[in-house]
Amino acid sequence: MSRSHRHRHHRRRTSVEEHENHDRWLVSYADFITLMFAFFVVMYAVSIVNEGMYRVLSDSIVSAFHSNSGASGDAPTSNIPRGSAIVFPLVAPRKPIIVPIQKPAELKRETREKMRNMAQEIHDALSPLIQNGQVRITENARGITLDINANVLFQPGDALLSVDAVHALSAVAQILAKTDFSITVEGHTDNTPIATTQFPSNWELSGVRASSVVRLLIDHGVSPAQLTAIGYADQRPLAANDTPDHRAHNRRVAITIESHVPDVAESVADVVSR
Repeated sequence: MSRSHRHRHHRRRTSVEEHENHDRWLVSYADFITLMFAFFVVMYAVSIVNEGMYRVLSDSIVSAFHSNSGASGDAPTSNIPRGSAIVFPLVAPRKPIIVPIQKPAELKRETREKMRNMAQEIHDALSPLIQNGQVRITENARGITLDINANVLFQPGDALLSVDAVHALSAVAQILAKTDFSITVEGHTDNTPIATTQFPSNWELSGVRASSVVRLLIDHGVSPAQLTAIGYADQRPLAANDTPDHRAHNRRVAITIESHVPDVAESVADVVSR
C-alpha cells in the first residue's frame, strides 16, 4: 500500500470515529429523560391518598374522642360528607368552672361580720383590761380600733414592753394571725416634753413604742406584710392635755384592724364636674 493510499485510509477512519463520538450524547439524554420520568411517577404515586384508609382512620379517632358520650354502637361519623374537613380536638372538653362573683354590698357585709367576730374574740381575751378601762375597742370607718393605755404596756418614758403587756398582746396576736386584714399600730404620747439620749422628743418615743408592739405581733405569728408602725407624738390627742387623767388617756397605743373592702373610688375630675 502506497503512502498516499494509507494517508487517505487514515483520514476516512478518523472521520468515521469523529462522527460516532458526536452521537453519543443521545445515550446520556435518554438516561436523563428516563430518570425524570421515574421521578414524576414516584411523586404522583406519593400524592395519591388512599381515601378508604383515611376514612377508617378518621372514624376511629372520632370514636375515641366521643367514647364518653354514652353511645356504645358505631361512631357518629356516618353522616360526615365525603371530602369534608375533620377537625380533631387537642384536649378533651371540660365543664366550665363557674366562680360566683360577690356584689360589693355582699362582700362588705361578709367582711363586717368577720371583723365583728374578731372584735368579740379580742374583747373576750382582754376582758379584765376592758373592765378596768385600760383597753377600749371601737368600730369606725377604718375598721376596728383597739386603744391600749400606755401604762399597761410601758414604764414612763420607756418603750420596752412589760411582762403583762407581752401576755396581753400575745393573746391579741394569736387572733390577728388568723386574718389577712391590714393592721396599723400607732404610738401616741401626751404633750409632756421628753429629752433623753434614746428619745430626743415624743416623736421618737411614740415611733419606737409602735415598733415594739409591731415586733411582738410578728414574733407571735402576724405577717409583717399586714403591719404598719406609725408614731404621732402628741398630735392626735383624745382629750385636752390639761389634767393628769387626760394626759394619761392620751398616752396610748392604737391597733387598728382595717377593712380591705374600700368604697368605690372616684376620679377627682368626675367629682369636680358634678
